[in-house]
Amino acid sequence: MSTTVPPPVVPTAPLPLPKLSSAQTAFLTEWLAGGADQGLTQAKEKAAAPKGDALVRAVLDRASALYRGRVDTADFLEVWALRPAAYDPLPGLTQAAQADRLAQWTASLTPRYAGYEALKSGLAKYEDIRDAGGWPVLSAESTPQAIRARLSIEDSSVTPDEPLTAAIQRAQRRYGLNPDGRIGGRTLGELNVPVRERIGSIMANMERWRWLPRSLPVNRVQVNIAAAVLTVFEGDAPVTSMRAVTGSPTNQTPMLTSNIHSIVVNPPWNVPSSIAKRELWPKGRAALAREGYKIVGTPETGERIVQPAGPNSALGRLKFDFDNPFAVYLHDTPARAKFASYDRLASHGCIRLEKPVPLAELMVQSDPALAGQVQTLIDKGKTQRVQLPKQVAVYLLYWTAFASSNGTMNFRADPYGWDKLLAEKIESSSRRAATIAIASKD
Repeated sequence: MSTTVPPPVVPTAPLPLPKLSSAQTAFLTEWLAGGADQGLTQAKEKAAAPKGDALVRAVLDRASALYRGRVDTADFLEVWALRPAAYDPLPGLTQAAQADRLAQWTASLTPRYAGYEALKSGLAKYEDIRDAGGWPVLSAESTPQAIRARLSIEDSSVTPDEPLTAAIQRAQRRYGLNPDGRIGGRTLGELNVPVRERIGSIMANMERWRWLPRSLPVNRVQVNIAAAVLTVFEGDAPVTSMRAVTGSPTNQTPMLTSNIHSIVVNPPWNVPSSIAKRELWPKGRAALAREGYKIVGTPETGERIVQPAGPNSALGRLKFDFDNPFAVYLHDTPARAKFASYDRLASHGCIRLEKPVPLAELMVQSDPALAGQVQTLIDKGKTQRVQLPKQVAVYLLYWTAFASSNGTMNFRADPYGWDKLLAEKIESSSRRAATIAIASKD
């Protein structure tokens, strides 16, 4: 019996660097100087412009940074599980140079999302505020005039004759705080965040946009981890949203994308070993039995703790499953009080949902056998897995800076410290790229 031997794979020769005209060189030199406009650096000083092939290499590096992110994935935290697609900018640059369409090519590199463009506009505004000296630090003793002047720096709609409480409430809503109209400790803290930190947050969020695919599924579930809010999109438009409870700073919810494939009705809770060791085993077996837990033998670990399905189960009545390496999921909860709070980062990493039944109904509505039947299935009390008629994309994202429809910037606290870390990584990567460009020879 003869065996067909496939032909050897001949590697494709790399494309040569394109040769630029003097006009193209001038255009790309000016384009490279605009790194701060895209949130790639806070540095004001302009680096010396490279020339010749060094300029082309710098352009290729900048193109890659704008298309898939400034920070290399090797420098990501493990819980930053979003991974941008590979991108080689050389073919596009070569074609654009040959067709003399460099302006169109450079414009195509950044994400085509309104959220990204709004952050870019917000970045320009906050850089102007920084360059004008920033804003003063307020205290509990600050006068109403000082408070009003501070608010007006970020909010152009502040007027001298409107009630001060109204202006304070707008600011509190922008920061995700309880809009009580009073200058308490939390509100003071947000107002006194330095403008450079706000710029760093905008930079970090622009970078996260660059990690996303060039287009998102039009039907999807998005969770803003930092704001603890879930939003459902249908036809690329938000149709409903609900409060959520996301991971505490010591139990961070990862950034990731996956597909919800099934819903477990009346799920038992197989307590993760880390939680069992830290929180449950110290109670003792008798206490665990009184609280309704079961201790089950396993060949792998010897014993594990299970909380049976029921109204008091930590997972509530519904669990939304999607594949991921962190064993996180969306779920119901019997503990409802936290949804009334403005501080909702309190879970072990999974996402608790304010309105799980309506969410489940949205996901099964295209199946005549399941539409309108979610509560009926729950009431039967039986544990069962329901496969969705069509998988639903799910994105767990960390948005701490975003713009309202009128362009006003909104900020959320950076509970995991990811903004500051990422902004530092962006600056460091940009400095390395600039150093390499300067050191390059023609």
